Amino acid sequence: MALTLSTQFAGSGLPSEKEAAQVAAQASAAHLSLEEGTGKGAGMRGWLRFPSQYQHAEEYGRILAAAEEIRTNAEVLLVIGIGGSYLGARAVLEALAGQYYNETRKGTPAIYFTGNTLSEGDFAELDRLIAGRDFYINVISKSGKTLECAVAFRHFKTLLEEKFSGQPDEVNRRIYATTDAHKGTLLENAKRNHWKTFVVPTDMGGRYSVLSAVGLLPIACAGISVGELLQGAAAAQAAYAKPAAAFGKNACQDYAALRFYYYKYKHKSMEIFASYEPGMSMFGEWFKQLFGESEGKRGRGLFPASVTFTTDLHSLGQYIQQGRRLFFETVVTFTEQNNGLCVNEEPGDGDGLNYLAGKTLHEINRCAFRATALAHSKGNCPNLVLELERRDAFHIGWLIYFFEKACAISGYLISVNPFDQDGVESYKKFMFALLGKQGPDHDKVRAALRKNYNLEI
Repeated sequence: MALTLSTQFAGSGLPSEKEAAQVAAQASAAHLSLEEGTGKGAGMRGWLRFPSQYQHAEEYGRILAAAEEIRTNAEVLLVIGIGGSYLGARAVLEALAGQYYNETRKGTPAIYFTGNTLSEGDFAELDRLIAGRDFYINVISKSGKTLECAVAFRHFKTLLEEKFSGQPDEVNRRIYATTDAHKGTLLENAKRNHWKTFVVPTDMGGRYSVLSAVGLLPIACAGISVGELLQGAAAAQAAYAKPAAAFGKNACQDYAALRFYYYKYKHKSMEIFASYEPGMSMFGEWFKQLFGESEGKRGRGLFPASVTFTTDLHSLGQYIQQGRRLFFETVVTFTEQNNGLCVNEEPGDGDGLNYLAGKTLHEINRCAFRATALAHSKGNCPNLVLELERRDAFHIGWLIYFFEKACAISGYLISVNPFDQDGVESYKKFMFALLGKQGPDHDKVRAALRKNYNLEI
């Protein structure tokens, strides 16, 4: 099995035999509802079978061809998207190609992610980074109307038009749009300007879309094997397909059940995603979006947070060890080392570290993991450990699918629709009103803001 779930460091935070049977039965029922499509949001389960099917799709071949063109011709790829339109791709890129990919890459373009902020400083910094460089754009939006993405696309498209002034065909050749297959502003613009397009599947939300064209095109442009990524996810799809009546038969369902146990029976309100690899930091950001948007409804759900150890042991470590007992940890670790870097022996042993001489950094990091897991579990912060053999495309694909399915089961366990996100729209109503967008609905919001908050608009 490519992934194992260990409760070795859960301490006293494990269910009794009676509790285990109860939560296992509830998780099995939620899992069955997901598989049979009888739960809320059933029409958004396209991701459930996607990994085993997509490599045979026509679009998959076009993604590989587009990635080859971009790798051959571009110095820079700008990926414009927010939320699920960029987090998954960036998480995979950093997990497999490293945090320093843009400095260490060979034969592939630098990849910068934008459209996820309205910060003027961030735009200006990126302007300086791409100045004088040949760049392509992959704009990712189901509608084309998301403000952050639309503003960024307008800005960087203008830079592309200035670079190739009087050459509209050159501009259009460098723009790839990943959007809805049938409707939307971005699709209309793509058709009008003959941009190459890929599909944001209508039957999966953005946070579940990393293994579609949404994530695969940027990932392939970095030279990462998207075939192996999908193979890992497809293997996980097969491994976790059947609901299990008890613990020990399906690690994905077991993880969802244990999360539910901590939430309902131990009254935990927060889950901390922890990794001992800095390259997994963005994976933690993807994890937070996946679980936060899926579960955070109707006053329910675990609050997802993330840490990178051992770095954060010197900041948040104190609170995790002795602060309020609000949380448990989900820890992702990798068994095999990649580089074999060792601590050398130093004459005189001035720093007192010769006892480590000959040990690999991986061995030391693994000891730090075990020591931390022991300490935290003894401090009443249970650790659920997800261990993978190695950090490669196959295993990261497996891990993505594992979390996606566990998240969907978890949503059903707490009786929410894990596939909608109506709450995300709330701030937009105020923002559009404050920005002066026209229309009767926006006029009403402006009037209410003036009356209730004494705002000058």
